[in-house]
Amino acid sequence: MTLIAHSQNMQFDAPLALQSGASVRGYTLAYETYGTLNAQRSNAVLICHALNASHHVAGVYADQPGNVGWWDSMIGPGKPVDTDRFFVIGVNNLGSCFGSTGPMHANPDTGRIYGSDFPVVTVEDWVDAQARLIDALGIERLAAVMGGSLGGMQALSWTLQYPDRVRHAIGVASAPNLTAENIAFNEVARRAITTDPDFHGGHFYEHGVVPKRGLRIARMVGHITYLSDDVMNEKFGRQLRNGLELQYTTQDIEFQIESYLRYQGDKFSEYFDANTYLLITRALDYFDPAKRFDGNLSRALAAARAKFLLVSFTTDWRFSPARSREIVKALLDNGRDISYAEIDAPHGHDAFLLEDPQYLAVVRAYFERIAAEHS
Repeated sequence: MTLIAHSQNMQFDAPLALQSGASVRGYTLAYETYGTLNAQRSNAVLICHALNASHHVAGVYADQPGNVGWWDSMIGPGKPVDTDRFFVIGVNNLGSCFGSTGPMHANPDTGRIYGSDFPVVTVEDWVDAQARLIDALGIERLAAVMGGSLGGMQALSWTLQYPDRVRHAIGVASAPNLTAENIAFNEVARRAITTDPDFHGGHFYEHGVVPKRGLRIARMVGHITYLSDDVMNEKFGRQLRNGLELQYTTQDIEFQIESYLRYQGDKFSEYFDANTYLLITRALDYFDPAKRFDGNLSRALAAARAKFLLVSFTTDWRFSPARSREIVKALLDNGRDISYAEIDAPHGHDAFLLEDPQYLAVVRAYFERIAAEHS
């Protein structure tokens, strides 16, 4: 059965106070819902997206059958997150470029396109905005909040900011904060964008250009970190492009992996906004719930009341299993109900988006438990 998705927008006039001290008013959140909210309003599941994803979580649009939701393998009728049982909500975060208010939109106070003047947002700010959307949908308490990578950080933050509004939190391929190495990768990507001559200090819209060169490099850097060495070697190895002999050039493509990365970079530069990339990677950098507790994650997670499922992947070196185990330990220190699965998968960080049977079975079993608890 094909799930038909319908994109929706909700307008919020009241200012949203941000952690930076700034605020945003007159903003829109784009979202989609799947399934039916039950009479008790107790079966709602919020899906939080990662860096370059959106509110289009599952299914297809009636007029765009090729535009499949980014987590369609996970969510839908009869799938691990079963939309015949759960009312699933996908929301696009503030500052993104897929329908919610962001740098490409006009500042209601000035009438000018925000550009780089869009205020810096954090994971905590996104959660506050999501909570307003959940309020407007008439949902007091979520059956679950779920996300992968940066989405998993948002799920964790929900349990700390709104501990009484979340029954279960599912974090996949995530971490309690970024390592220095991860921040370094983000900085290289940001510098590629901001030093592109077409960036114009973030106000490139006014010049009718897009800093595509910077976006291409940013995506290439990111894509390398999402894949494992094993997958890259298996898929590309040292194959030359089109099987040709070495051309002995420093400028043109020689290897298949180079061709693949350039393709990914070109594609990304056609649809993603440069200022959004800067905002979202910075939100990743800033997330650190233990910071207010002198780096003590156990103390930071003492506020959580939800039950947890955490999933990691053995070959994910960007958000390694050791980072998930940090969260597991901190939750156990607080006597919380925590299930943990470490999946032996070759795909690196991108494994959370793929159809690994063991991974999907773990999530399915956990949502069966949620359904049984609250039926």
